[in-house]
Amino acid sequence: MIRSMTAFARKDARGDWGTLTCEIRTVNHRYLEPSFRLPEAFRELENDFREQLRSGLKRGKVDVSMRLQSSDSEFQSFEVSDDMVTAINEAANHVNRILDNPAHISALDILRWPGVMSVPEKDYSAAKEAAAGLFAETVTELVTVREREGERLRPLFDDRLREMTRLVGEVRKKLPVLLEAQENTLRERFEKAKVELDEDRLSQEMVMLAQKSDVAEELDRLEAHIGEVADTLKSDQAIGRRLDFLMQELNREANTLSSKSIDAEVTRAAVDLKVLIEQMREQVQNIE
Repeated sequence: MIRSMTAFARKDARGDWGTLTCEIRTVNHRYLEPSFRLPEAFRELENDFREQLRSGLKRGKVDVSMRLQSSDSEFQSFEVSDDMVTAINEAANHVNRILDNPAHISALDILRWPGVMSVPEKDYSAAKEAAAGLFAETVTELVTVREREGERLRPLFDDRLREMTRLVGEVRKKLPVLLEAQENTLRERFEKAKVELDEDRLSQEMVMLAQKSDVAEELDRLEAHIGEVADTLKSDQAIGRRLDFLMQELNREANTLSSKSIDAEVTRAAVDLKVLIEQMREQVQNIE
Protein backbone atom coordinates (compact mmCIF):
# COMPACT_ATOMS: atom_id res chain seq x y z
CA MET A 1 0.00 0.00 0.00
CA ILE A 2 1.44 3.35 -1.06
CA ARG A 3 0.70 6.12 1.45
CA SER A 4 1.60 9.73 0.75
CA MET A 5 3.00 11.86 3.55
CA THR A 6 1.24 14.96 2.16
CA ALA A 7 -2.40 15.12 3.22
CA PHE A 8 -5.03 17.24 4.97
CA ALA A 9 -8.12 16.29 6.96
CA ARG A 10 -10.74 18.37 8.77
CA LYS A 11 -13.68 17.34 10.94
CA ASP A 12 -16.28 19.29 12.96
CA ALA A 13 -18.42 18.35 15.96
CA ARG A 14 -21.27 20.28 17.58
CA GLY A 15 -22.96 20.06 20.95
CA ASP A 16 -24.49 22.14 23.74
CA TRP A 17 -20.96 23.25 24.60
CA GLY A 18 -20.38 24.76 21.12
CA THR A 19 -18.50 23.78 17.94
CA LEU A 20 -15.24 21.86 17.76
CA THR A 21 -13.02 21.92 14.68
CA CYS A 22 -10.04 19.60 14.22
CA GLU A 23 -7.56 20.01 11.34
CA ILE A 24 -4.53 17.83 10.66
CA ARG A 25 -1.92 18.63 8.01
CA THR A 26 1.02 16.37 7.15
CA VAL A 27 4.07 16.82 4.94
CA ASN A 28 7.06 14.60 4.26
CA HIS A 29 9.62 14.12 7.01
CA ARG A 30 12.18 11.46 7.80
CA TYR A 31 10.51 10.62 11.12
CA LEU A 32 7.12 11.15 12.76
CA GLU A 33 7.15 14.69 14.18
CA PRO A 34 3.78 15.87 15.55
CA SER A 35 2.96 19.34 16.88
CA PHE A 36 -0.29 20.42 18.56
CA ARG A 37 -2.28 23.63 18.93
CA LEU A 38 -5.07 22.83 21.39
CA PRO A 39 -7.43 24.87 23.58
CA GLU A 40 -5.94 25.26 27.04
CA ALA A 41 -8.75 23.17 28.54
CA PHE A 42 -7.76 20.23 26.28
CA ARG A 43 -4.03 20.17 27.03
CA GLU A 44 -4.34 17.02 29.11
CA LEU A 45 -5.48 15.15 25.99
CA GLU A 46 -2.24 15.78 24.08
CA ASN A 47 -0.45 12.61 25.23
CA ASP A 48 -3.38 10.44 24.18
CA PHE A 49 -3.46 12.21 20.83
CA ARG A 50 0.23 11.52 20.32
CA GLU A 51 -0.28 7.82 20.95
CA GLN A 52 -3.13 7.70 18.45
CA LEU A 53 -0.92 9.33 15.83
CA ARG A 54 1.86 6.79 16.43
CA SER A 55 -0.57 3.93 15.92
CA GLY A 56 -1.89 5.37 12.65
CA LEU A 57 1.15 7.09 11.13
CA LYS A 58 4.79 6.10 10.81
CA ARG A 59 6.44 9.14 9.23
CA GLY A 60 5.74 12.76 8.43
CA LYS A 61 5.63 16.20 9.99
CA VAL A 62 2.13 16.46 11.49
CA ASP A 63 0.43 19.73 12.49
CA VAL A 64 -2.71 19.27 14.61
CA SER A 65 -5.01 22.21 15.26
CA MET A 66 -8.16 22.06 17.38
CA ARG A 67 -10.47 25.02 18.05
CA LEU A 68 -13.49 25.35 20.34
CA GLN A 69 -16.14 27.97 19.70
CA SER A 70 -18.47 28.16 22.69
CA SER A 71 -22.20 28.34 22.08
CA ASP A 72 -24.21 31.36 23.23
CA SER A 73 -25.74 29.27 26.00
CA GLU A 74 -22.26 28.62 27.38
CA PHE A 75 -21.60 32.25 28.21
CA GLN A 76 -22.06 32.85 31.91
CA SER A 77 -22.32 36.05 33.91
CA PHE A 78 -19.42 37.30 35.95
CA GLU A 79 -19.33 36.65 39.67
CA VAL A 80 -18.70 39.63 41.97
CA SER A 81 -17.32 39.22 45.47
CA ASP A 82 -19.65 41.28 47.69
CA ASP A 83 -17.26 40.97 50.63
CA MET A 84 -14.39 42.33 48.55
CA VAL A 85 -16.52 45.24 47.28
CA THR A 86 -17.60 46.12 50.83
CA ALA A 87 -14.03 45.99 52.07
CA ILE A 88 -12.77 48.22 49.23
CA ASN A 89 -15.62 50.68 49.74
CA GLU A 90 -14.95 50.94 53.48
CA ALA A 91 -11.25 51.41 52.84
CA ALA A 92 -11.97 54.13 50.27
CA ASN A 93 -14.33 55.96 52.64
CA HIS A 94 -11.75 55.78 55.41
CA VAL A 95 -9.11 57.32 53.14
CA ASN A 96 -11.57 59.99 51.93
CA ARG A 97 -12.20 61.12 55.52
CA ILE A 98 -8.49 61.75 55.93
CA LEU A 99 -7.92 63.56 52.63
CA ASP A 100 -8.63 67.31 52.26
CA ASN A 101 -9.91 66.89 48.69
CA PRO A 102 -11.14 63.29 48.39
CA ALA A 103 -11.81 61.79 44.94
CA HIS A 104 -14.94 59.86 44.12
CA ILE A 105 -14.47 56.11 43.53
CA SER A 106 -16.69 54.60 40.83
CA ALA A 107 -18.08 51.10 40.44
CA LEU A 108 -15.71 50.48 37.51
CA ASP A 109 -12.77 51.37 39.71
CA ILE A 110 -13.86 48.75 42.19
CA LEU A 111 -14.49 46.13 39.49
CA ARG A 112 -10.92 46.57 38.22
CA TRP A 113 -9.57 45.63 41.63
CA PRO A 114 -8.00 42.13 41.58
CA GLY A 115 -10.27 39.52 43.09
CA VAL A 116 -13.50 41.53 42.86
CA MET A 117 -14.73 39.95 39.63
CA SER A 118 -14.23 36.38 38.44
CA VAL A 119 -15.53 34.03 35.77
CA PRO A 120 -17.06 30.79 37.02
CA GLU A 121 -15.05 27.74 35.98
CA LYS A 122 -16.70 25.89 33.12
CA ASP A 123 -17.26 22.16 32.94
CA TYR A 124 -15.45 20.96 29.80
CA SER A 125 -15.94 17.22 30.40
CA ALA A 126 -18.51 16.81 27.62
CA ALA A 127 -16.40 18.88 25.20
CA LYS A 128 -13.29 16.85 26.05
CA GLU A 129 -15.10 13.61 25.36
CA ALA A 130 -16.26 15.00 22.03
CA ALA A 131 -12.71 16.20 21.27
CA ALA A 132 -11.30 12.69 21.78
CA GLY A 133 -13.82 11.19 19.38
CA LEU A 134 -13.37 13.99 16.87
CA PHE A 135 -9.60 13.57 16.85
CA ALA A 136 -9.90 9.83 16.21
CA GLU A 137 -12.26 10.50 13.29
CA THR A 138 -9.90 13.09 11.84
CA VAL A 139 -6.90 10.73 12.05
CA THR A 140 -8.92 8.02 10.29
CA GLU A 141 -9.84 10.49 7.55
CA LEU A 142 -6.21 11.59 7.27
CA VAL A 143 -4.99 8.01 6.81
CA THR A 144 -7.63 7.49 4.11
CA VAL A 145 -6.47 10.64 2.30
CA ARG A 146 -2.82 9.59 2.54
CA GLU A 147 -3.67 6.20 1.05
CA ARG A 148 -5.73 7.77 -1.71
CA GLU A 149 -2.96 10.23 -2.58
CA GLY A 150 -0.39 7.45 -2.46
CA GLU A 151 -2.34 5.17 -4.79
CA ARG A 152 -2.33 7.94 -7.38
CA LEU A 153 1.42 7.41 -7.60
CA ARG A 154 1.12 3.71 -8.43
CA PRO A 155 0.74 4.19 -12.23
CA LEU A 156 3.91 6.31 -12.20
CA PHE A 157 5.90 3.52 -10.55
CA ASP A 158 4.34 0.77 -12.66
CA ASP A 159 5.10 2.60 -15.92
CA ARG A 160 8.70 3.27 -14.98
CA LEU A 161 9.34 -0.23 -13.69
CA ARG A 162 8.04 -1.67 -16.96
CA GLU A 163 10.25 0.68 -18.96
CA MET A 164 13.28 -0.21 -16.84
CA THR A 165 12.60 -3.92 -17.35
CA ARG A 166 12.44 -3.33 -21.10
CA LEU A 167 15.74 -1.42 -21.13
CA VAL A 168 17.53 -4.10 -19.11
CA GLY A 169 16.20 -6.78 -21.48
CA GLU A 170 17.41 -4.90 -24.53
CA VAL A 171 20.90 -4.45 -23.09
CA ARG A 172 21.06 -8.16 -22.22
CA LYS A 173 20.16 -9.11 -25.80
CA LYS A 174 22.87 -6.83 -27.18
CA LEU A 175 25.76 -8.27 -25.16
CA PRO A 176 26.71 -11.16 -27.50
CA VAL A 177 26.46 -8.91 -30.53
CA LEU A 178 28.57 -6.24 -28.84
CA LEU A 179 31.33 -8.69 -27.94
CA GLU A 180 31.38 -10.03 -31.52
CA ALA A 181 31.60 -6.47 -32.84
CA GLN A 182 34.49 -5.77 -30.51
CA GLU A 183 36.32 -8.88 -31.75
CA ASN A 184 35.91 -7.72 -35.33
CA THR A 185 37.19 -4.27 -34.37
CA LEU A 186 40.29 -5.81 -32.80
CA ARG A 187 40.94 -7.90 -35.90
CA GLU A 188 40.69 -4.78 -38.08
CA ARG A 189 43.13 -2.93 -35.83
CA PHE A 190 45.63 -5.77 -36.03
CA GLU A 191 45.34 -5.82 -39.81
CA LYS A 192 45.67 -2.03 -40.17
CA ALA A 193 48.76 -2.09 -37.98
CA LYS A 194 50.08 -4.80 -40.26
CA VAL A 195 50.77 -6.96 -37.28
CA GLU A 196 50.74 -10.70 -37.74
CA LEU A 197 47.46 -11.94 -36.34
CA ASP A 198 48.18 -14.00 -33.27
CA GLU A 199 45.09 -15.94 -32.28
CA ASP A 200 46.40 -16.40 -28.73
CA ARG A 201 46.98 -12.66 -28.40
CA LEU A 202 43.53 -11.99 -29.82
CA SER A 203 41.98 -14.43 -27.36
CA GLN A 204 43.75 -12.73 -24.47
CA GLU A 205 42.55 -9.30 -25.61
CA MET A 206 39.01 -10.58 -25.95
CA VAL A 207 39.08 -12.12 -22.47
CA MET A 208 40.30 -8.83 -20.98
CA LEU A 209 37.70 -6.88 -22.91
CA ALA A 210 34.94 -9.29 -21.92
CA GLN A 211 35.91 -9.02 -18.26
CA LYS A 212 36.04 -5.24 -18.44
CA SER A 213 32.71 -4.91 -20.22
CA ASP A 214 30.82 -7.77 -18.56
CA VAL A 215 27.66 -6.23 -17.16
CA ALA A 216 25.70 -9.44 -16.66
CA GLU A 217 25.91 -9.09 -12.87
CA GLU A 218 24.72 -5.48 -13.02
CA LEU A 219 21.79 -6.49 -15.21
CA ASP A 220 20.93 -9.33 -12.83
CA ARG A 221 20.98 -6.98 -9.87
CA LEU A 222 18.94 -4.38 -11.72
CA GLU A 223 16.28 -6.99 -12.48
CA ALA A 224 16.34 -8.17 -8.86
CA HIS A 225 15.96 -4.61 -7.52
CA ILE A 226 13.16 -3.85 -9.97
CA GLY A 227 11.31 -6.94 -8.75
CA GLU A 228 11.92 -5.95 -5.14
CA VAL A 229 10.47 -2.48 -5.75
CA ALA A 230 7.37 -4.03 -7.31
CA ASP A 231 6.94 -6.38 -4.32
CA THR A 232 7.53 -3.56 -1.82
CA LEU A 233 4.78 -1.47 -3.40
CA LYS A 234 2.33 -4.24 -2.51
CA SER A 235 3.22 -4.22 1.20
CA ASP A 236 0.75 -2.98 3.81
CA GLN A 237 3.58 -1.60 5.95
CA ALA A 238 5.35 1.76 5.72
CA ILE A 239 7.54 1.39 2.63
CA GLY A 240 9.13 4.82 2.13
CA ARG A 241 12.51 4.08 3.70
CA ARG A 242 12.87 0.72 1.96
CA LEU A 243 12.00 2.29 -1.39
CA ASP A 244 14.55 5.02 -0.78
CA PHE A 245 17.23 2.38 -0.17
CA LEU A 246 16.21 0.48 -3.31
CA MET A 247 16.44 3.68 -5.37
CA GLN A 248 20.03 4.08 -4.18
CA GLU A 249 20.84 0.49 -5.17
CA LEU A 250 19.22 0.89 -8.57
CA ASN A 251 21.14 4.08 -9.21
CA ARG A 252 24.42 2.40 -8.20
CA GLU A 253 23.91 -0.42 -10.70
CA ALA A 254 22.89 2.01 -13.45
CA ASN A 255 26.08 4.01 -12.85
CA THR A 256 28.19 0.87 -13.05
CA LEU A 257 26.43 -0.15 -16.25
CA SER A 258 27.25 3.24 -17.73
CA SER A 259 30.91 3.09 -16.69
CA LYS A 260 31.36 -0.38 -18.23
CA SER A 261 29.56 0.47 -21.45
CA ILE A 262 31.39 -0.27 -24.71
CA ASP A 263 28.53 0.84 -26.92
CA ALA A 264 26.62 4.08 -27.41
CA GLU A 265 23.25 2.32 -27.19
CA VAL A 266 24.17 0.72 -23.85
CA THR A 267 25.31 4.10 -22.57
CA ARG A 268 22.04 5.64 -23.70
CA ALA A 269 20.09 2.84 -21.96
CA ALA A 270 22.05 3.47 -18.75
CA VAL A 271 21.23 7.18 -18.92
CA ASP A 272 17.56 6.40 -19.52
CA LEU A 273 17.60 4.09 -16.52
CA LYS A 274 19.06 6.81 -14.31
CA VAL A 275 16.40 9.27 -15.47
CA LEU A 276 13.64 6.80 -14.60
CA ILE A 277 15.21 6.05 -11.22
CA GLU A 278 15.48 9.74 -10.40
CA GLN A 279 11.83 10.29 -11.32
CA MET A 280 10.83 7.53 -8.92
CA ARG A 281 13.20 8.73 -6.23
CA GLU A 282 11.57 12.17 -6.23
CA GLN A 283 8.20 10.57 -5.54
CA VAL A 284 9.62 8.18 -2.95
CA GLN A 285 10.62 11.16 -0.80
CA ASN A 286 6.91 11.77 -0.19
CA ILE A 287 5.95 8.17 0.60
CA GLU A 288 5.40 7.08 4.21
